[in-house]
Amino acid sequence: MQEQSKLTRFEQTIIPHLDAAYNLARWLTRSDEDAEDMVQEAYLRAFKFFGGYRGGDSRSWLLTIVRNTCYTWFQQNRSLDLTSEFDEETHSVGGDNPETVLLESANSQMLKQALEELPTEFREVVILRELEGLSYREIADITGVALGTVMSRLARARKRLRLCLITRMKEV
Repeated sequence: MQEQSKLTRFEQTIIPHLDAAYNLARWLTRSDEDAEDMVQEAYLRAFKFFGGYRGGDSRSWLLTIVRNTCYTWFQQNRSLDLTSEFDEETHSVGGDNPETVLLESANSQMLKQALEELPTEFREVVILRELEGLSYREIADITGVALGTVMSRLARARKRLRLCLITRMKEV
């Protein structure tokens, strides 16, 4: 009976965030199949440790598990460099923000390609902020980095997106 109660609570609390979990996993892994595997593994982990969940933001709790599952998988299966070197030219571009450029003339395919080119730590903060609508604090909690680091990564990611989109638009 207690196991049934846990299952019911899990279904009501965690299952509604399946789309957000898949979205994050898809953008991190860059593969539909790998994302499905990561979400399945993350949900198994979430269910296993659901007894330790004490309430709060269930989406953030789940997305933390999804992110950690993806990073564990990267370490075991890919020689993916999860960090990037600082590039002064890329990080010091000024001007319009990427949202303005996107709204004015970029299409969704162009944006998708630009997002795919971002380093993982930049791509994840953009996905969590812009697509999942999480606060900086929630992103900091999920990624395990300082709030200032989240803001810095987001600013750098937006600059890279803008630069990439501007370059692609000039080619069109």
